[in-house]
Amino acid sequence: MRILLAEDDEKLNETLVYGLTQAGFIVDACFDGEDALFYGEQNIYDVILLDRMLPCMQGTDVLTALRQKGIATPVILITALGTLSDKVTGLDLGADDYLVKPFAQEELLARIRCVTRRPRQIVDEETTFVSDITWFPAENRLMGPKASCTLSKREAALLEIFIKSGGATLPRSLLLLKVWGPESDVENGNLDNYIHFLRRRLNTVGSVLTIKTVRGVGYSLTGI
Repeated sequence: MRILLAEDDEKLNETLVYGLTQAGFIVDACFDGEDALFYGEQNIYDVILLDRMLPCMQGTDVLTALRQKGIATPVILITALGTLSDKVTGLDLGADDYLVKPFAQEELLARIRCVTRRPRQIVDEETTFVSDITWFPAENRLMGPKASCTLSKREAALLEIFIKSGGATLPRSLLLLKVWGPESDVENGNLDNYIHFLRRRLNTVGSVLTIKTVRGVGYSLTGI
C-alpha cells in the first residue's frame, strides 16, 4: 500500500515515515501544499495523510482541489486544530477522517485501516479470487490450480494493479507511477523484467491468466 504524507514539521514527518515504513507501507513524503497537490494528482496512492496547515498551500485547499479533479483517494487530515467546527469543516470538504495532534502511532494505523476498508467486487480484506487464482495479499501468496508461490513486493504490487484493472490495458507510465512512485528514475527495462517475473509466477501456479503486451501502449491481464 502506498501512502502520501504531507507534513511540514520535519521531525514529525521523519517519525511518521519511519513508523509507516516499519508497518509495511510505501511512503512518499513532502513538506508543503503545492508538492502535496502535485503528488496527489498522480492518483497513485491508497491513502493521503494531509496536514491542515502547510506552507505554500493550505491542506484544506489541497483537499478541495483534489476532490474537484475527481480524485477520491481516502484523505486523513492531520492537524492541531481540534475544535468541533474544524472537524466539521474538514469532513465537509471531503476528508474521510480527521486526526488531532498529538496522536499515537497505533491510532494512525487504525485510522488508515478504517478508511481503506472499502467494499470491492473481487477483493475482500484477506483474499482475492480471479479466474483460477487465489491471491492472499497479507502473505504476498499466489495460489493456482497446480501450485502456490510467494511474490516479491514489486510483483505483488503489479498483480494487484492488474487484478483491479478488470482486464483494461494499462500504460507503461501508469504502471511505473503506481509501483515505483513519481520520483523514481527506474528504467523501462525494470518494468519489463518484473512483467517477465509475474508471467513466470502465473505459469508456475498453472493459471490461464496471462499478461499481454499491447505494443506501443503497455500491458493487460487476459483470461479474467
